Amino acid sequence: MRWPGILVISLAASAAEAKPARPPTPSPTSGDFWREVVEPHADEVRALVSKSKNAMRIADEALQTDAEWAVEQRMRYFEAAYGMMRYARTLSPDSGEVLGLLGRAADELGKTRQALEAYQAAIRVMGPEKAGAEVTGRLGAVYLRMGDRDAGIRWLRQAVGPLSPATAPAIAQLANALATRGEVSAGIEVIQAALPLTTSYYSHEVSLVTFSLAIILDRDEQRGAAFEVLDRMKTTLQQQFGTQLQNVLAQTRFSPAEDQHYYLALLYETLDQLTEARAEWALYAASGDTPWRARALDHIHAIDAQRRTAKPKTLKPTTSQPPPPVPRLRRRP
Repeated sequence: MRWPGILVISLAASAAEAKPARPPTPSPTSGDFWREVVEPHADEVRALVSKSKNAMRIADEALQTDAEWAVEQRMRYFEAAYGMMRYARTLSPDSGEVLGLLGRAADELGKTRQALEAYQAAIRVMGPEKAGAEVTGRLGAVYLRMGDRDAGIRWLRQAVGPLSPATAPAIAQLANALATRGEVSAGIEVIQAALPLTTSYYSHEVSLVTFSLAIILDRDEQRGAAFEVLDRMKTTLQQQFGTQLQNVLAQTRFSPAEDQHYYLALLYETLDQLTEARAEWALYAASGDTPWRARALDHIHAIDAQRRTAKPKTLKPTTSQPPPPVPRLRRRP
């Protein structure tokens, strides 16, 4: 009898069947083979990019809360994104998407040199058109913060296009930079070209660009025109005016940084919060050699004069509901 031999063969066959099947080796003629050769870490890089984008999204959403930990927590998410993108760059050094995200994370953390290098590398890899406003616009803003206004304007012009969440900051920054260079009319034209002819709804990007138009008109002492812009916004947004602008300004990275005081001051003044407005005008005026310092001092003098001539209000009993509280404005870190 030959049972033992047959049994051994049978057990060997069963053991072979029990082993997990190995994935087939890609053929040299298949797309998967060359993809593995050219991008051996593609899956890992994609996962890191996805996690990084999610971290940045959570960080941005933190700005819309009043929690005291929001600013610190936001920086932690950007630090995590920065670490992931630095590692992703070692795996895929020529990925334009990785370089763009690395630049943004570095910029948010105040790592200006690293942000500048990453944005420039992204543009070298993809070209300005493919890099898009997310990269060219942020690169222009970095140059403005570094004091190189001409380079900033050049890259911001590259970023300007149809109004969208990506192009809105570049449009506002370009308009302000042109006005600061003495080209006020050109700055106004940039904004007017981007805004729709009629507006029945103020999205985040429309609100930012429209309010920036009011800022430029105010700086140019076109007070009546600035008031008309703000009045249209208040009429459309009604009680949401303060909250809407609050969220818009909280998520805006200003270039130069002291412009944040000017924007907040005009918003406070429009909301009749004169104490807060005066404080912001004073902060802007004290921010060094600011180009619109004289205009900020004009606002301070006007607020002081209004306070001196204001009559004390007499409180009357009423049974109507009190007006909603004016939102507390938050500064962007």
